Amino acid sequence: MMHAELVHDGRAAHGEGVTWSARHQRLYWVDIDGRAIWHLDPDSGAADRWPTPDRVTAVAVRRVGGLLAATAGGLAFVDDESGALRPITEIEADLPNTRLNDGRCDRQGRFLIGGIDEVDMQPISAVYRVDPDLRVTPVIGEVRCANSICFSPDGRTMYFADTPQRLIWAYDYDVAAGLPMNRRVLYDFANEPGSPDGSTVDADGCVWNAEWNGRRVVRITPDGRLDRIVELPVYNPTCAVFGGRALDTLYIISSRQLMTEAQLTADPLSGGLFAVRPGVGGIAEPEFAG
Repeated sequence: MMHAELVHDGRAAHGEGVTWSARHQRLYWVDIDGRAIWHLDPDSGAADRWPTPDRVTAVAVRRVGGLLAATAGGLAFVDDESGALRPITEIEADLPNTRLNDGRCDRQGRFLIGGIDEVDMQPISAVYRVDPDLRVTPVIGEVRCANSICFSPDGRTMYFADTPQRLIWAYDYDVAAGLPMNRRVLYDFANEPGSPDGSTVDADGCVWNAEWNGRRVVRITPDGRLDRIVELPVYNPTCAVFGGRALDTLYIISSRQLMTEAQLTADPLSGGLFAVRPGVGGIAEPEFAG
């Protein structure tokens, strides 16, 4: 059992999508409902935010500079000096109840992003692959709330959770075609306190998952065993990533969404950024190749 410590008391309305840039030595995360992209320099501890005109749900660093952002309704490029957004395409424009949610790049630099039905949590959304030329292709259908997208160290296994089903699945991932296949259950959260939210993978190939409503992050081995737990002083951790110069720090962002006043009084650090050194290292997050 390990305990994460507060790094930044940002009190995000709905903190999500934390990611690390090894090239810039900078941590990024989003506040979806607060309409902002945050960035942190761990060496100085300085954090700042870029207000956004739309809800941004996930970001990836681009190889050519700047960021790729998933917004509620599509994709945009982000200037990494000003934070200005330049919309580039819409996704699920015909589905007014959905928005984009969780996303990560595969090891080849393609962006995988999934959606959520915010109104009825019906299986009407999907997971999409965004290629470097910005072509968008659906790769997993009938999604209620996409989460936990991440990839094994060799890139040949993709992990994914449709949160209401309380399962993390593993897929064989065709690295040439960018297609997940042969779904099987990695871990069932039926007997756990929370539900699977965002994930990352360590250098040993284990999945670190933030448990929504669970107050913790859990490490799941490739053969489906829960072998480590990180406790947090907040109700809703949402996403985790390895960062720092040695990639030995696990950063965890959290949310205040749907919490009552009583819960916020009990957990005033909700929406903050936390960190722990778990004794294992991570893998540098791939950059978007477009």
